[in-house]
Amino acid sequence: MRRIKTAVIGAGFMGRVHAEAIRRLGNVDIVAVAAISEDEARRFGQSIGVERTTADYQAIIADPQIEALHVCTPNALHYPVAMAAMQAGKAVLCEKPLTVSEAEARSLVETAASRGVANCVNHNLRYYPVVQHIRRMIEDGDFGEILVVQGTYSQDWLLYDTDYNWRIDAKENGPLRVTGDIGSHWMDLVQHVTGMKITALCADLQIFHKTRKRPKVAIETFAGKTLRPEDYEEVPIATEDFASCLVKLGDRARGAYTVSQVSAGCKNRFQIEIFGSECGAIWNQERPDELWIGRRNQPSQIILKDPSLLKPAAATYADLPGGHGEGYGDTHKQVFRRFYKKVADPSAAVEYPTFAEGLWGMHLLEKIIESNQKQGWVTV
Repeated sequence: MRRIKTAVIGAGFMGRVHAEAIRRLGNVDIVAVAAISEDEARRFGQSIGVERTTADYQAIIADPQIEALHVCTPNALHYPVAMAAMQAGKAVLCEKPLTVSEAEARSLVETAASRGVANCVNHNLRYYPVVQHIRRMIEDGDFGEILVVQGTYSQDWLLYDTDYNWRIDAKENGPLRVTGDIGSHWMDLVQHVTGMKITALCADLQIFHKTRKRPKVAIETFAGKTLRPEDYEEVPIATEDFASCLVKLGDRARGAYTVSQVSAGCKNRFQIEIFGSECGAIWNQERPDELWIGRRNQPSQIILKDPSLLKPAAATYADLPGGHGEGYGDTHKQVFRRFYKKVADPSAAVEYPTFAEGLWGMHLLEKIIESNQKQGWVTV
Protein backbone atom coordinates (compact mmCIF):
# COMPACT_ATOMS: atom_id res chain seq x y z
CA MET A 1 0.00 0.00 0.00
CA ARG A 2 1.78 3.12 -1.20
CA ARG A 3 1.71 6.30 0.86
CA ILE A 4 -0.12 9.38 -0.43
CA LYS A 5 0.66 12.97 0.51
CA THR A 6 -2.30 15.30 0.99
CA ALA A 7 -3.08 18.78 2.33
CA VAL A 8 -6.00 20.37 4.16
CA ILE A 9 -7.14 23.86 3.10
CA GLY A 10 -9.19 25.45 5.89
CA ALA A 11 -8.50 25.41 9.62
CA GLY A 12 -11.96 25.58 11.15
CA PHE A 13 -14.35 22.93 12.45
CA MET A 14 -14.41 20.92 9.23
CA GLY A 15 -10.65 21.19 8.74
CA ARG A 16 -10.14 19.47 12.08
CA VAL A 17 -12.75 16.81 11.28
CA HIS A 18 -11.03 16.03 7.98
CA ALA A 19 -7.57 15.92 9.55
CA GLU A 20 -8.67 13.42 12.19
CA ALA A 21 -10.35 11.15 9.64
CA ILE A 22 -7.41 11.27 7.22
CA ARG A 23 -5.08 10.10 9.97
CA ARG A 24 -7.21 7.00 10.51
CA LEU A 25 -6.62 5.73 6.96
CA GLY A 26 -3.08 4.52 7.56
CA ASN A 27 -1.51 5.31 4.19
CA VAL A 28 -2.31 9.03 3.78
CA ASP A 29 -0.03 11.71 5.26
CA ILE A 30 -1.09 15.33 5.86
CA VAL A 31 2.04 17.22 4.85
CA ALA A 32 0.67 20.78 4.74
CA VAL A 33 -2.25 22.92 5.90
CA ALA A 34 -3.45 26.35 4.80
CA ALA A 35 -5.68 28.88 6.53
CA ILE A 36 -6.85 32.46 6.13
CA SER A 37 -3.78 33.80 7.95
CA GLU A 38 -0.29 32.64 8.84
CA ASP A 39 -1.14 32.68 12.55
CA GLU A 40 -4.30 30.61 12.14
CA ALA A 41 -2.49 28.13 9.90
CA ARG A 42 0.35 27.82 12.41
CA ARG A 43 -2.03 27.18 15.30
CA PHE A 44 -3.93 24.59 13.28
CA GLY A 45 -0.72 22.87 12.21
CA GLN A 46 0.53 22.73 15.78
CA SER A 47 -2.75 21.28 17.02
CA ILE A 48 -2.59 18.36 14.57
CA GLY A 49 1.19 17.97 14.35
CA VAL A 50 1.78 19.30 10.83
CA GLU A 51 4.89 21.46 10.42
CA ARG A 52 4.24 23.01 7.02
CA THR A 53 1.67 25.78 7.36
CA THR A 54 0.79 28.73 5.16
CA ALA A 55 -1.80 31.36 4.30
CA ASP A 56 -1.12 30.78 0.59
CA TYR A 57 -2.95 27.70 -0.69
CA GLN A 58 -1.40 28.24 -4.13
CA ALA A 59 2.00 27.36 -2.67
CA ILE A 60 0.60 24.00 -1.59
CA ILE A 61 -1.00 23.40 -4.98
CA ALA A 62 2.36 24.10 -6.65
CA ASP A 63 4.03 21.25 -4.74
CA PRO A 64 4.26 18.25 -7.12
CA GLN A 65 4.62 15.77 -4.23
CA ILE A 66 1.13 16.56 -2.93
CA GLU A 67 -1.38 14.36 -4.78
CA ALA A 68 -4.65 15.44 -3.19
CA LEU A 69 -6.34 18.38 -1.51
CA HIS A 70 -9.16 18.67 1.02
CA VAL A 71 -11.17 21.88 0.56
CA CYS A 72 -12.64 22.85 3.96
CA THR A 73 -12.92 26.60 3.42
CA PRO A 74 -15.99 28.83 3.46
CA ASN A 75 -18.20 27.99 0.48
CA ALA A 76 -17.18 30.98 -1.66
CA LEU A 77 -13.64 29.61 -1.82
CA HIS A 78 -14.58 26.07 -2.84
CA TYR A 79 -14.56 26.93 -6.53
CA PRO A 80 -11.23 28.77 -6.85
CA VAL A 81 -9.33 26.34 -4.61
CA ALA A 82 -10.76 23.19 -6.22
CA MET A 83 -10.31 24.57 -9.72
CA ALA A 84 -6.67 25.53 -9.16
CA ALA A 85 -5.92 22.14 -7.61
CA MET A 86 -7.49 20.16 -10.45
CA GLN A 87 -5.74 22.27 -13.07
CA ALA A 88 -2.51 21.27 -11.34
CA GLY A 89 -3.52 17.61 -11.69
CA LYS A 90 -4.45 16.99 -8.07
CA ALA A 91 -7.33 14.94 -6.74
CA VAL A 92 -9.83 17.04 -4.78
CA LEU A 93 -12.19 16.22 -1.93
CA CYS A 94 -14.45 19.23 -1.32
CA GLU A 95 -16.94 20.04 1.41
CA LYS A 96 -20.59 20.58 0.52
CA PRO A 97 -22.31 22.41 -0.95
CA LEU A 98 -19.84 22.09 -3.82
CA THR A 99 -19.97 25.78 -4.80
CA VAL A 100 -22.18 28.83 -4.41
CA SER A 101 -23.79 28.49 -7.87
CA GLU A 102 -24.76 25.88 -10.41
CA ALA A 103 -22.53 27.53 -13.03
CA GLU A 104 -19.45 27.17 -10.81
CA ALA A 105 -20.30 23.55 -10.06
CA ARG A 106 -20.69 22.73 -13.75
CA SER A 107 -17.29 24.26 -14.46
CA LEU A 108 -15.70 22.05 -11.79
CA VAL A 109 -17.35 18.93 -13.23
CA GLU A 110 -16.07 19.77 -16.71
CA THR A 111 -12.55 20.41 -15.44
CA ALA A 112 -12.49 17.19 -13.42
CA ALA A 113 -13.48 15.24 -16.52
CA SER A 114 -10.95 16.93 -18.79
CA ARG A 115 -8.11 16.52 -16.28
CA GLY A 116 -9.06 12.98 -15.33
CA VAL A 117 -8.61 13.59 -11.60
CA ALA A 118 -10.45 11.91 -8.74
CA ASN A 119 -13.09 14.25 -7.32
CA CYS A 120 -15.44 13.89 -4.36
CA VAL A 121 -18.03 16.08 -2.64
CA ASN A 122 -18.20 15.20 1.04
CA HIS A 123 -21.74 13.89 1.52
CA ASN A 124 -20.46 11.82 4.42
CA LEU A 125 -23.87 11.24 5.98
CA ARG A 126 -24.55 8.52 3.43
CA TYR A 127 -21.95 6.41 5.19
CA TYR A 128 -23.63 5.44 8.45
CA PRO A 129 -23.98 1.64 8.39
CA VAL A 130 -27.71 1.56 9.15
CA VAL A 131 -28.35 4.21 6.48
CA GLN A 132 -26.73 1.86 4.00
CA HIS A 133 -28.93 -0.91 5.40
CA ILE A 134 -32.02 1.15 4.46
CA ARG A 135 -30.59 1.66 0.99
CA ARG A 136 -30.01 -2.08 0.50
CA MET A 137 -33.46 -2.95 1.86
CA ILE A 138 -34.97 -0.64 -0.76
CA GLU A 139 -32.79 -2.14 -3.50
CA ASP A 140 -33.89 -5.63 -2.47
CA GLY A 141 -37.57 -4.63 -2.67
CA ASP A 142 -38.23 -4.91 1.09
CA PHE A 143 -40.06 -1.55 1.13
CA GLY A 144 -42.22 -2.26 -1.89
CA GLU A 145 -43.07 0.94 -3.76
CA ILE A 146 -41.74 4.10 -2.10
CA LEU A 147 -44.71 6.35 -1.32
CA VAL A 148 -43.69 8.94 1.29
CA VAL A 149 -40.44 10.61 2.41
CA GLN A 150 -40.35 12.96 5.40
CA GLY A 151 -37.88 14.39 7.83
CA THR A 152 -35.85 17.26 9.16
CA TYR A 153 -32.37 18.53 9.81
CA SER A 154 -32.69 20.67 12.92
CA GLN A 155 -30.02 22.41 15.01
CA ASP A 156 -30.07 25.18 17.62
CA TRP A 157 -26.58 26.69 17.42
CA LEU A 158 -27.86 29.91 15.76
CA LEU A 159 -30.97 30.31 17.93
CA TYR A 160 -29.97 33.65 19.52
CA ASP A 161 -29.25 36.91 17.73
CA THR A 162 -25.87 36.87 19.49
CA ASP A 163 -24.97 33.62 17.66
CA TYR A 164 -22.79 34.26 14.62
CA ASN A 165 -20.65 32.36 12.11
CA TRP A 166 -19.22 32.93 8.64
CA ARG A 167 -22.09 30.83 7.23
CA ILE A 168 -24.46 33.70 8.01
CA ASP A 169 -22.65 36.01 5.56
CA ALA A 170 -23.86 35.47 1.97
CA LYS A 171 -20.53 36.75 0.61
CA GLU A 172 -18.74 33.80 2.20
CA ASN A 173 -21.48 31.18 2.27
CA GLY A 174 -23.57 31.88 -0.83
CA PRO A 175 -27.23 32.96 -1.07
CA LEU A 176 -28.58 30.04 1.00
CA ARG A 177 -27.52 29.21 4.54
CA VAL A 178 -29.48 26.50 6.37
CA THR A 179 -30.77 25.03 3.10
CA GLY A 180 -27.32 24.87 1.55
CA ASP A 181 -25.48 23.85 4.70
CA ILE A 182 -27.73 21.04 5.97
CA GLY A 183 -30.70 20.92 3.58
CA SER A 184 -28.25 19.75 0.92
CA HIS A 185 -27.50 16.73 3.15
CA TRP A 186 -31.19 15.85 3.52
CA MET A 187 -31.92 16.02 -0.20
CA ASP A 188 -28.78 14.07 -1.08
CA LEU A 189 -29.43 11.29 1.42
CA VAL A 190 -33.08 10.75 0.53
CA GLN A 191 -32.20 10.45 -3.15
CA HIS A 192 -29.22 8.20 -2.38
CA VAL A 193 -31.11 5.65 -0.29
CA THR A 194 -34.27 5.55 -2.43
CA GLY A 195 -32.48 5.67 -5.79
CA MET A 196 -35.05 8.28 -6.90
CA LYS A 197 -34.45 11.84 -8.07
CA ILE A 198 -36.33 14.87 -6.78
CA THR A 199 -38.47 15.96 -9.74
CA ALA A 200 -40.27 19.02 -8.32
CA LEU A 201 -40.27 21.08 -5.14
CA CYS A 202 -42.00 23.92 -3.34
CA ALA A 203 -39.94 25.83 -0.78
CA ASP A 204 -40.45 28.58 1.78
CA LEU A 205 -37.51 30.30 3.52
CA GLN A 206 -37.65 32.35 6.70
CA ILE A 207 -35.23 34.76 8.39
CA PHE A 208 -36.23 35.06 12.06
CA HIS A 209 -33.32 37.31 13.06
CA LYS A 210 -33.32 40.24 10.65
CA THR A 211 -30.21 41.52 12.41
CA ARG A 212 -27.54 39.71 14.40
CA LYS A 213 -24.70 40.72 16.68
CA ARG A 214 -21.50 39.86 14.84
CA PRO A 215 -18.39 39.17 16.97
CA LYS A 216 -15.50 41.56 16.48
CA VAL A 217 -13.13 38.58 16.37
CA ALA A 218 -13.33 35.36 14.34
CA ILE A 219 -15.33 32.55 15.98
CA GLU A 220 -15.13 28.90 14.96
CA THR A 221 -18.33 27.05 14.05
CA PHE A 222 -20.43 26.04 17.11
CA ALA A 223 -18.08 28.03 19.41
CA GLY A 224 -19.77 31.40 19.89
CA LYS A 225 -21.52 30.98 23.26
CA THR A 226 -19.03 32.69 25.60
CA LEU A 227 -18.73 36.22 24.22
CA ARG A 228 -19.73 39.38 26.15
CA PRO A 229 -21.99 42.22 24.88
CA GLU A 230 -19.03 44.51 24.15
CA ASP A 231 -17.60 41.86 21.79
CA TYR A 232 -20.36 42.36 19.18
CA GLU A 233 -21.53 44.75 16.44
CA GLU A 234 -25.06 44.59 14.95
CA VAL A 235 -25.39 43.69 11.24
CA PRO A 236 -28.35 42.99 8.88
CA ILE A 237 -28.98 39.36 7.86
CA ALA A 238 -29.87 38.11 4.36
CA THR A 239 -29.66 34.32 4.80
CA GLU A 240 -32.41 32.04 6.12
CA ASP A 241 -32.66 30.54 9.61
CA PHE A 242 -35.35 28.03 8.63
CA ALA A 243 -36.85 26.45 5.52
CA SER A 244 -39.66 24.06 4.71
CA CYS A 245 -39.89 22.21 1.43
CA LEU A 246 -42.40 19.91 -0.28
CA VAL A 247 -40.87 17.46 -2.73
CA LYS A 248 -41.88 15.01 -5.45
CA LEU A 249 -39.63 12.01 -6.12
CA GLY A 250 -40.03 10.14 -9.37
CA ASP A 251 -43.61 9.93 -10.60
CA ARG A 252 -45.61 9.04 -7.48
CA ALA A 253 -43.62 9.49 -4.28
CA ARG A 254 -44.27 12.62 -2.23
CA GLY A 255 -42.65 14.16 0.81
CA ALA A 256 -41.65 17.13 2.90
CA TYR A 257 -38.76 18.26 5.05
CA THR A 258 -37.74 21.16 7.27
CA VAL A 259 -34.28 22.50 8.02
CA SER A 260 -33.50 24.78 10.93
CA GLN A 261 -30.64 26.29 12.89
CA VAL A 262 -32.98 27.81 15.50
CA SER A 263 -34.72 24.73 16.94
CA ALA A 264 -34.05 24.76 20.70
CA GLY A 265 -32.60 21.53 22.01
CA CYS A 266 -31.83 19.99 18.63
CA LYS A 267 -28.06 19.69 18.40
CA ASN A 268 -27.76 17.74 15.16
CA ARG A 269 -31.15 16.13 14.59
CA PHE A 270 -30.94 14.85 11.04
CA GLN A 271 -33.92 12.54 10.54
CA ILE A 272 -35.18 10.69 7.48
CA GLU A 273 -38.49 8.84 7.35
CA ILE A 274 -39.14 6.62 4.35
CA PHE A 275 -42.40 4.72 3.88
CA GLY A 276 -43.19 2.19 1.18
CA SER A 277 -46.11 -0.06 0.38
CA GLU A 278 -44.58 -2.86 2.49
CA CYS A 279 -42.69 -1.17 5.34
CA GLY A 280 -41.19 2.06 6.65
CA ALA A 281 -37.99 3.17 8.35
CA ILE A 282 -36.95 6.11 10.52
CA TRP A 283 -33.34 7.05 11.29
CA ASN A 284 -32.05 9.91 13.47
CA GLN A 285 -28.39 10.98 13.37
CA GLU A 286 -28.41 11.81 17.09
CA ARG A 287 -28.87 8.04 17.65
CA PRO A 288 -26.81 6.82 14.69
CA ASP A 289 -26.67 3.10 15.48
CA GLU A 290 -30.47 2.73 15.85
CA LEU A 291 -32.96 2.08 13.07
CA TRP A 292 -36.76 1.95 13.49
CA ILE A 293 -38.53 -0.39 11.07
CA GLY A 294 -42.33 -0.57 10.94
CA ARG A 295 -44.88 -2.73 9.11
CA ARG A 296 -48.67 -2.55 8.93
CA ASN A 297 -49.45 -5.99 10.32
CA GLN A 298 -46.40 -6.75 12.46
CA PRO A 299 -44.93 -5.17 15.58
CA SER A 300 -42.52 -2.35 14.88
CA GLN A 301 -38.90 -2.97 15.80
CA ILE A 302 -35.73 -1.05 16.59
CA ILE A 303 -32.56 -2.68 15.33
CA LEU A 304 -29.04 -1.80 16.43
CA LYS A 305 -26.06 -1.61 14.12
CA ASP A 306 -24.40 -5.01 13.92
CA PRO A 307 -22.51 -5.74 10.71
CA SER A 308 -23.19 -9.47 11.10
CA LEU A 309 -26.94 -8.74 10.90
CA LEU A 310 -26.99 -5.99 8.27
CA LYS A 311 -27.48 -6.52 4.57
CA PRO A 312 -24.11 -7.78 3.23
CA ALA A 313 -23.50 -4.68 1.08
CA ALA A 314 -24.24 -2.44 4.07
CA ALA A 315 -21.95 -4.36 6.41
CA THR A 316 -18.90 -3.10 4.50
CA TYR A 317 -19.60 0.37 5.91
CA ALA A 318 -19.03 -0.82 9.48
CA ASP A 319 -15.59 -1.52 10.93
CA LEU A 320 -16.63 -2.41 14.48
CA PRO A 321 -18.83 -5.24 15.80
CA GLY A 322 -22.32 -4.78 17.17
CA GLY A 323 -22.60 -2.67 20.30
CA HIS A 324 -19.55 -0.59 19.40
CA GLY A 325 -20.72 2.81 18.24
CA GLU A 326 -19.78 4.26 14.86
CA GLY A 327 -20.70 7.90 14.43
CA TYR A 328 -20.03 11.17 12.62
CA GLY A 329 -16.23 10.83 12.53
CA ASP A 330 -16.49 7.30 11.18
CA THR A 331 -18.58 8.43 8.21
CA HIS A 332 -15.75 10.68 7.06
CA LYS A 333 -13.29 7.83 7.39
CA GLN A 334 -15.51 5.67 5.17
CA VAL A 335 -15.76 8.36 2.47
CA PHE A 336 -12.05 9.15 2.56
CA ARG A 337 -11.05 5.48 2.42
CA ARG A 338 -12.97 5.00 -0.82
CA PHE A 339 -11.73 8.29 -2.28
CA TYR A 340 -8.09 7.49 -1.62
CA LYS A 341 -8.51 4.01 -3.06
CA LYS A 342 -9.30 5.80 -6.33
CA VAL A 343 -6.37 8.22 -5.89
CA ALA A 344 -4.00 5.29 -5.41
CA ASP A 345 -5.49 3.28 -8.26
CA PRO A 346 -7.21 5.25 -11.05
CA SER A 347 -8.82 2.02 -12.30
CA ALA A 348 -10.68 1.51 -9.00
CA ALA A 349 -14.46 1.84 -8.91
CA VAL A 350 -16.01 5.15 -7.83
CA GLU A 351 -17.71 4.41 -4.51
CA TYR A 352 -18.20 7.98 -3.27
CA PRO A 353 -20.24 11.06 -4.29
CA THR A 354 -18.54 12.92 -7.13
CA PHE A 355 -18.60 16.54 -8.28
CA ALA A 356 -21.35 15.52 -10.73
CA GLU A 357 -23.57 14.77 -7.74
CA GLY A 358 -22.47 18.06 -6.20
CA LEU A 359 -23.64 19.77 -9.41
CA TRP A 360 -27.05 18.12 -9.09
CA GLY A 361 -27.22 19.36 -5.52
CA MET A 362 -26.48 22.92 -6.63
CA HIS A 363 -29.20 22.62 -9.27
CA LEU A 364 -31.69 21.69 -6.54
CA LEU A 365 -30.55 24.58 -4.34
CA GLU A 366 -31.06 27.07 -7.17
CA LYS A 367 -34.53 25.61 -7.72
CA ILE A 368 -35.25 26.22 -4.02
CA ILE A 369 -34.30 29.88 -4.48
CA GLU A 370 -36.59 30.05 -7.52
CA SER A 371 -39.48 28.40 -5.69
CA ASN A 372 -39.17 30.67 -2.67
CA GLN A 373 -39.12 33.75 -4.88
CA LYS A 374 -42.29 32.75 -6.73
CA GLN A 375 -43.86 31.10 -3.64
CA GLY A 376 -44.87 28.05 -5.65
CA TRP A 377 -43.91 24.72 -7.20
CA VAL A 378 -41.01 24.46 -9.64
CA THR A 379 -40.07 21.51 -11.85
CA VAL A 380 -36.54 20.26 -11.32
